[in-house]
Amino acid sequence: MKRALIIAHGQPSDPGPAAAEIALLAGKVQDHLTGWDVRSVTLAEGEALREAVAGAGLVYPLFMAGGWFTQVHLPQRLRDAGGEGWRILPPFGTDPAIEALTLDLARGAGRPILLAAHGSFRSKAPSQIAHDICAKIEAMGVPARAAFIDQQPQIAEVAAAMPDAACLPFFAARGGHVIEDLPKGLAAGGFRGPLLDPVGLHPSVPGIIAAALDGVQV
Repeated sequence: MKRALIIAHGQPSDPGPAAAEIALLAGKVQDHLTGWDVRSVTLAEGEALREAVAGAGLVYPLFMAGGWFTQVHLPQRLRDAGGEGWRILPPFGTDPAIEALTLDLARGAGRPILLAAHGSFRSKAPSQIAHDICAKIEAMGVPARAAFIDQQPQIAEVAAAMPDAACLPFFAARGGHVIEDLPKGLAAGGFRGPLLDPVGLHPSVPGIIAAALDGVQV
């Protein structure tokens, strides 16, 4: 039996809802696979990571970019939890299939795109992937700009500049940033356009993750 562990950041102030959402995703991924045991954990769940990494398998980081968190913090957390035998795969948001899905969603919105992402003060990777996708959206003839929760340009600034765009959240799940911070930023900028579902909630995502896992030689 092959083993996979989907790891997400979670919500430290209220770990339960995010953990339940990722567990539901893991179950849907499991439905696409034969001979696999797919489970999930969030880094906000305290000792849950230590319990989850008994043995060995593949870690699937449910993050939208590489950078400090997936290259430094996550490996350290795994080592601290006794998970040295787990192999970390590329993050969710770097999968070419997720990029293609994001472009399809942008094309289907029928208006300019405000691509909302988390960003980071530690690494340029999270913002760079969003800017790169915006460049590809614009190459399709659709105006697009990236805006961030955690760095410049922030959501409110870009929302004020394109208030009638569609906001496409480049997030893997519907966590606190999508539920709280993003709507606040849009409102502060006088945004009038539609707020779309996060990329990670698209029905095709479990199949995309399953394909990424099943394509790895273990």
